[in-house]
Amino acid sequence: MSDAHRTVHERTGGRHLQHHARSWRREILELAALFFAVGVAHLLATLLGHQQPGPLVLVGLGVALITGTAIHKRLGLPGRKSRQGPALPVADDAGSPMALWRVRMRVVERPGRLAAVAAAFGRLRCDILALHIAPTGSSAITPAGCDALDEFVVEAPRDLAPGVLSAALSEAGGYDVIIVPAQVKDLTDPAVQALVLAQRVGADPDRLPEALAELLRVSEIEWRRPGDTVDEGAELNTTMVISVNPDRALLIRRPGLPFTPTEAARAAALTAAARHARYSAG
Repeated sequence: MSDAHRTVHERTGGRHLQHHARSWRREILELAALFFAVGVAHLLATLLGHQQPGPLVLVGLGVALITGTAIHKRLGLPGRKSRQGPALPVADDAGSPMALWRVRMRVVERPGRLAAVAAAFGRLRCDILALHIAPTGSSAITPAGCDALDEFVVEAPRDLAPGVLSAALSEAGGYDVIIVPAQVKDLTDPAVQALVLAQRVGADPDRLPEALAELLRVSEIEWRRPGDTVDEGAELNTTMVISVNPDRALLIRRPGLPFTPTEAARAAALTAAARHARYSAG
């Protein structure tokens, strides 16, 4: 949650508490006025006995109602409302629909480069919810320093076109920008998720395809046998073949978002955990 959203939330909560307190005071005073009216009516009836107290009782009730109305009106005077404080500020984009994007780019590791990328997100009213950085090269590849593969999960205005965001990030120093829709589960830390999934396949090795699909955020995964052909027309690094045993392998596809070396290493480790659990149980 951004600082602006947090401030609005805290002020709104305080305003609600003040409103509830005023409601309780108003109800107590109205109840007191009711008791007063009943008491006056009973007192007049008792004092007058059987001397036809009807008119006097009605007069007493009228006085009590007038008193109660005056009290109620006093609670609703403009001067009373003016002491509630200034109007609550509302952010310009509060309540506007937002979209989740998964943004990946290469960034030259140079002081201030990541700050420039973050500023580009800010200018387009994008809120960075998660960031993962993985080194991908060395100074021998990039004279300015080591390339890093930065992956962001951002909340962006729904009317912000991906092309506009990509152009802004490229201008800020990002290379090979890729933007794909994200889900809330993409906010889970990958390392923590890998440990949880390793425990799952350790208890049930047959759940390996399901665990890999969750780890790599993919929907296309199928069993293959050694020697089966792989789609050669696929984009570079968007398919992955993981050997599970000598007879079978898993073919994983993720069009539009290439697999990183870190993801491949985690997938191999998860497969090794499932293989170890199966052979240990046997």
